[in-house]
Amino acid sequence: MRLDTTPLRQHRDFRLLFVAGTVFYLGGMVSYVAVPYQLYDLTGSNFAVGALGIAELVPLLVFGLYGGALADHVDRRRLLIGTALAQVALTGVLAWNAFLDDPHVWLIYVVGALLATAGALQRPSKDALEPRTVPHDQIAAASALSSFGMQIGLLTGPAIGGVLLATVGIGWCFVVDVAGLVAATLLFLLMRPYPHTGETTPPSLRAIKEGVVYAARRRDLLGTYLVDIAAMLLAMPVVLFPALVQDIFEQPQLLGLLYSAETVGAMVATATSGWVARVHHHGRAIVIAATCYGIAIALMGLAPSLVTAALFLAIAGAADMISGIFRSTVWNQTIPDHMRGRLAGIEMLSYSLGPLGGQVRAGLVADAWSVRASITSGGIACVVGVTATALWLRDFWSYDARTDEHAIAEREARARAAAGSGEQPEVS
Repeated sequence: MRLDTTPLRQHRDFRLLFVAGTVFYLGGMVSYVAVPYQLYDLTGSNFAVGALGIAELVPLLVFGLYGGALADHVDRRRLLIGTALAQVALTGVLAWNAFLDDPHVWLIYVVGALLATAGALQRPSKDALEPRTVPHDQIAAASALSSFGMQIGLLTGPAIGGVLLATVGIGWCFVVDVAGLVAATLLFLLMRPYPHTGETTPPSLRAIKEGVVYAARRRDLLGTYLVDIAAMLLAMPVVLFPALVQDIFEQPQLLGLLYSAETVGAMVATATSGWVARVHHHGRAIVIAATCYGIAIALMGLAPSLVTAALFLAIAGAADMISGIFRSTVWNQTIPDHMRGRLAGIEMLSYSLGPLGGQVRAGLVADAWSVRASITSGGIACVVGVTATALWLRDFWSYDARTDEHAIAEREARARAAAGSGEQPEVS
């Protein structure tokens, strides 16, 4: 049950990537709290806050796929460094703007869209680079550790942001984020180069299409995307938290409990994830975990008290994290290196667009029916959607990492590359 820290202990570059990613995410979550607070403080409009998401959506759609194609052609480490430097400069602009006597609202939207562009270009490279820093048999443990680092940032970043907002002001939130970005960039610089091991495809619409076609033809990969979309699109209840605590439980002072419950559950799941390396039927594990997520969300909608609802939400968070660890393991153990960036871009879109659609679905059903009905029906729909996916994609359900042709091919390819070039994940 103990979290397997072998990749952290044995591989210097994974350690650098882990710490950089954690610091990056923690600082980003501080700004995540500060930006909507600043927009509402300046405009007094909820629509103005929501419009930031619209400004960020187009860059995410366009540059998410392009960033994946770019990651399959250029040096991924250099792309990480370049986009990180861009984020340092852009977040610095937000800090400068926040310290003005009369901050510019338009500038927040422009910088928000540019930051979304930089993030969309960066994330596929980071995801594609991680498997090369550890041996093939440690990928599951590395995925769990990376998820744990993300949860640390998700849990502590907003808390730090809230304290800074209450004590020293909005501008210092961005200063802290800039400091984290600079530290992460320096850690990226300390990593050794990871040149592509074979011929690459220049980024283009054709290259992006090749990635989409590859993902669609791989039924095991298609299953991971569809299960994730089913969970987020049909059962994500976050947008209903304010209505739940205010109108149903009449305890608005405990709103933060719901926002943190899922993260706490996810952290517990990763902290006790040592067993995941012994599971080989990853498709079944994903289906079972996602089904448990849907059941927990459905029960949350029926919960008699807010504490009980938070408990079911924590269970849902743990189940979602287990599903995520196995999805990441399938991707990293089976996708060939020359396609990994493009597939990471597709995966980024799947987990970004699902929650956006899920918020719309949850709000519409709640207005047409009720808050409880929206949450419970979403959980049930998630179970139905995941089950239908498993029945339709039998190859996904029967996936076995020991015998899957793509997993075997990737293991053999990495072994040949290591034997031919002497490349091994750096150990220290």
